[in-house]
Amino acid sequence: MRRYTLTAALWEEGGVYVSKCPEIGVASCGETPDRALAHLREAAELYLENAKALGMNGDMAPALRSPRKFTTTFEVAE
Repeated sequence: MRRYTLTAALWEEGGVYVSKCPEIGVASCGETPDRALAHLREAAELYLENAKALGMNGDMAPALRSPRKFTTTFEVAE
């Protein structure tokens, strides 16, 4: 079993917390940030398990294995 360190983005939306993993495009939500992150972890594990079973995990290998990951915020004008 491989272990990966993934990135999570969390934000509040409509009274719940949304969580998203940009490396694999999986998202979830929860009543608190901790619950949103726990649900995201479960969703990511299921996604990776299914991707492996379907032979799709090779496409995401560079993002999963990268030791250098960064998060930041930035502004845009509408």
